[in-house]
Amino acid sequence: MEVKQKSDMQQMKALKTDLIRFMVSYKFALQEVNTKLDILKQEFQYIHDYNPIEHVKSRVKSPESILRKVHHKGLDLNLTAIKENIRDIAGVRVTCSFISDIYELSKMIQKQKDITVIECKDYIKNPKPNGYRSLHLIIQIPIFMSDREENIYVEIQIRTIAMDFWASLEHKIYYKYDKEVPATMLQELKDAAETAKNLDEKMESIHKEVNQYKEISSEEDLQELDIHNEKFRLPLEFFALSKG
Repeated sequence: MEVKQKSDMQQMKALKTDLIRFMVSYKFALQEVNTKLDILKQEFQYIHDYNPIEHVKSRVKSPESILRKVHHKGLDLNLTAIKENIRDIAGVRVTCSFISDIYELSKMIQKQKDITVIECKDYIKNPKPNGYRSLHLIIQIPIFMSDREENIYVEIQIRTIAMDFWASLEHKIYYKYDKEVPATMLQELKDAAETAKNLDEKMESIHKEVNQYKEISSEEDLQELDIHNEKFRLPLEFFALSKG
């Protein structure tokens, strides 16, 4: 009896260690992704004098939420099956100012040598039927533990402020109506999504105009600094007088 109790205790301890390791690995993966995003953000601020990242929010799903998804997907209740089949346990949401910022940031993330892109879903070019728009990346990122290296899945959602506002409102409405949203309100949400899209496109157009103006201004500044520019070129009469 004593031997069995000792064996059960060892199994419980091993299970607890595995569970803790499982959950903290996603926390560490989020820290890695957040560090990368923070470096990009600071680089833009200090070097490019422009920051496309407005806001970053991250979370690890709760054990209860993971179990609900396991049940929904009909998965076996073991850590290996969960790790391989639920790829949004760790999630990062990045809010940008403009649509072009979304694709630029996505390129930068995908170029990172230690990131493996598993899947890219573009709900901006191909919105969901309800009007939802965003860019989703499923990536794998390595984390280094004391005794092993693990590749952890992280979902990154990149969207504009307008897209994020719409998604937040839609989530609140679905929660309030317990997913049984009236048809009229669903249509209003879809109309609102179209309005948000038009706003994004208009803001993008203004953004491009401003950038074109900045480029012209920058070229003029460089021309003024050019020693061969008319403003700095000395007249021929000056050289004639100096010889005399």
